[in-house]
Amino acid sequence: MVEAALRSHLSGTQVVHRITAPSPTARGRVVVAAVAAGAFMAAGQTIDHNAVTISGDPTLLASAQDASTAVGLGGPASAPEYLPVTRPADSASLEAVQAMAKGQRLLDERTTQEAEASRVQFVLPTKGVFTSGYGARWGVFHYGIDLANAIGTPIVAAADGVVAESGPASGFGLWVRIRHSDGTITVYGHINRSLVVQGQKVRAGQEIAEMGNRGNSTGPHLHFEVWNPAGQKINPLIWLHQHGIDL
Repeated sequence: MVEAALRSHLSGTQVVHRITAPSPTARGRVVVAAVAAGAFMAAGQTIDHNAVTISGDPTLLASAQDASTAVGLGGPASAPEYLPVTRPADSASLEAVQAMAKGQRLLDERTTQEAEASRVQFVLPTKGVFTSGYGARWGVFHYGIDLANAIGTPIVAAADGVVAESGPASGFGLWVRIRHSDGTITVYGHINRSLVVQGQKVRAGQEIAEMGNRGNSTGPHLHFEVWNPAGQKINPLIWLHQHGIDL
């Protein structure tokens, strides 16, 4: 009997101190709970594990709570952290844009000034053979110079100016007159066709007409005159030479 009682006592002790391992099904539930907790965290959600109820197994509930704690859910420490984004003040942005615009304007102005400074200011009005000069000719006074070439040869403005007249002219058939900034007027006579109109601004070297043979003419040529600001007809060769143009 003593021996039987001892076995019974030992058997009872083993029952008291034995820890029953969770079943495979319970372990699977814990893993599922942990994965689900991680998925909620990735989606930016905060889960209160105290509100989760896993019925039927206190051990499984404790394990789920431990899993949620391990992945950073359910406590103040696990709250999502938002990093501040620094944005420039509106006034600073506006000032930067205005500074860039001002810099671009200054660059454009400088480029324009440089281009203007390097631009040709005076040119020979056409290409051709010099056939007659300023002075007495055939019993009359010839107030210009003649440059001969084929009909249609381009005629250009000798300098910047504004077209004072474009159309028919006695003795010239058709002409163009250009008034320049200092009051000087240049005359282009016997033209075949005008390419400009009265009041139009032109630049030195810009085509304004075609060489022709209209009016009192003995062949296709340009009759070119220069009138000073006082209205006097002066020698075009001298005027051209004063501005760096020589035939």
